[in-house]
Amino acid sequence: MKVKTKSKKVNKAWLNDHVNDPYVKLAQREGYRARAAYKLKEIDEALRLIRPGHVVVDLGAAPGAWSQYVRRRLAPGGAAVGALDGAIVALDLLPMEPVEGVTFLQGDFREEDTLARLREALGGRAVDVVVSDMAPNLSGIESADAARIAHLIELAVDFAQNHLRPEGALVAKVFHGSGYSQLVKLFKDTFKVAKPIKPKASRGRSSETFLVGIGLKKPPQP
Repeated sequence: MKVKTKSKKVNKAWLNDHVNDPYVKLAQREGYRARAAYKLKEIDEALRLIRPGHVVVDLGAAPGAWSQYVRRRLAPGGAAVGALDGAIVALDLLPMEPVEGVTFLQGDFREEDTLARLREALGGRAVDVVVSDMAPNLSGIESADAARIAHLIELAVDFAQNHLRPEGALVAKVFHGSGYSQLVKLFKDTFKVAKPIKPKASRGRSSETFLVGIGLKKPPQP
């Protein structure tokens, strides 16, 4: 693993924190590909969003930890393999190792062709929950990065509006900073319930947080 930083001390400190991170160790013990699984787990346990029988779409899925968590939530007894009560469609620009029972599509969510493939994979089924861990490559230029983040969130919200059941939910990663208040407003305008959540598994010094929208104010478009 190479982490580009200006300081070797910072690099070593990050690696030390990562190696000693309790969520990293827990992920290794429980078979998750990344500690990010516990962010979604905490959100889901607080709000009870994902249940057996659900159709779930995972945007920005690689390396697959969120899909792994959803797969266990839909499986009898929380099994990582075997029977599955529900359906999961995962999407990412990057390749992803298969997760049993998960339909994976590789493509750019910003392109209509990829969205068409996603709609085809759903086969007309309404979606119960959309989870989005999507994030753009950040340039360090705040205004440009804020615009990229906002664009991805807007796409996720638009997808949710057109594919969620009326009582469905969207969980999306966002970042505090320029444009954050506008994204909160977008969620409040779109959903009956809009909640910002900072899971304990999200590192304290990170600007990431999550917005959860539950129940569409307007029904999906036919």
